[in-house]
Amino acid sequence: MKNEIRSFQLNPLVDPKFITTSLATYQQNGIEKSWEIVEAHDSVAILIYHKTKDAFVLVRQFRPAVYLNNLNGLTVELCAGIVDKNLSLMHIAAEEIEEECGYRVTVDQIKKITSFHTSVGFAGSKQMLYYAEVDEKMKVSEGGGVEGEQIEVVYLPVREAKSFIYDESVAKTPGLMFAFMWWFENKK
Repeated sequence: MKNEIRSFQLNPLVDPKFITTSLATYQQNGIEKSWEIVEAHDSVAILIYHKTKDAFVLVRQFRPAVYLNNLNGLTVELCAGIVDKNLSLMHIAAEEIEEECGYRVTVDQIKKITSFHTSVGFAGSKQMLYYAEVDEKMKVSEGGGVEGEQIEVVYLPVREAKSFIYDESVAKTPGLMFAFMWWFENKK
C-alpha cells in the first residue's frame, strides 16, 4: 500500500464531526478529580473468515493517531465502522463488510461474538464484535471503503494468525487480537 505522508500537523478541532472533547470533573471517595475525555461514536467490528482461502479478511489503512507514534500510521485491523446511522448494528456490520472488503453478506450470516469498551483511558466507546464467513460467490466489488477512505483489503492465512498476533512490527488493534483468539478457541 502506498503511504506517502507530507505536511503532517496537529490543529485544534473547530467543528468536530465524530468526536467531542470534554473535561470531566467529579468527586471520587471525597477527592475532587478531573479527566480529559473524548466522546466518540460506538462501533462495530467484524472478524471475516474466507472459507475457500482459509484466511481472515482484514483491512490496512492509514490512522493519523498511530502516525504520531510510529511515523508510518498504517494499521491492520478488522473490518469496522462507527455507529452513526439509524440502522441496526448488524445492518451496519453488513454495510461495512461490503464497503471495506467487497463482500455482500446478509444479517443472518453475521454472528455476534461479544462487546467491549475501547480506549477506556480517554474515550470508553463500546464496540460490538461480530463474525462472518465469506467466499468468492459473495464478492461484489474490490472494497476499499467510500469517500476516499483508501482501505486495502488484506488476506491473512489462518496458519499465520497466531504469529501475527505477536508481530510488533505491524500496528494492530486489541480487538483484532482478541477476535483471533476467539476464533482459535471456538472455530478451529
